[in-house]
Amino acid sequence: MRSCDDIDEQALSYAEIKALCAGDPRIREKMDLDVQVAKLKVLRGDFQNQKYRLEDKLLKTFPEEIQKQKTRIAALQQDSQIAAAHPQDKENFCGMTIKGMVYDDKKAAGERLLLARQEMPNADMMLLGTYRGFELNIRFDSFKNEHQAVLRAELSYPVSLGDDARGNITRLDHAIDNFADRIADAENALQNLEQ
Repeated sequence: MRSCDDIDEQALSYAEIKALCAGDPRIREKMDLDVQVAKLKVLRGDFQNQKYRLEDKLLKTFPEEIQKQKTRIAALQQDSQIAAAHPQDKENFCGMTIKGMVYDDKKAAGERLLLARQEMPNADMMLLGTYRGFELNIRFDSFKNEHQAVLRAELSYPVSLGDDARGNITRLDHAIDNFADRIADAENALQNLEQ
């Protein structure tokens, strides 16, 4: 632990004045030892608190975090399989279902998504349809003050909606790409937790 001495002007306590007046060096030595004992008690208390915190982490926090990370990795792997089963070509559009209607044109699907954003009755999450095997929802995030499309399977992938119809579809595609990198990051985090 870090510690420092008081650097204010030197002030003598009543006991120190008494020791100086008495001329007995043992009284001054006792005062110095009392100060050292008080410092050591504080250090021991800090050490005990830190030890208990680490024991709590080892027995409770780290095992919970490790289990959460393993669950997240499994969920990412399942979502990766869904995305791989519904690939998106850069030139073609695999289609989107919104409120029971299938849209095969990228621009038309993007425009319908923008219309759904305007039709939202409240800020709660609302199911719209499906896209590339994922459930497609829409919500208003009051914290960020923006509408979001949320792709859901095992995990949720929120996407900020802009005013460009085609751009929103591209954003949705980016949200469910790069699962290999996400899984690698999650596995690294798991290794760190285990270490």
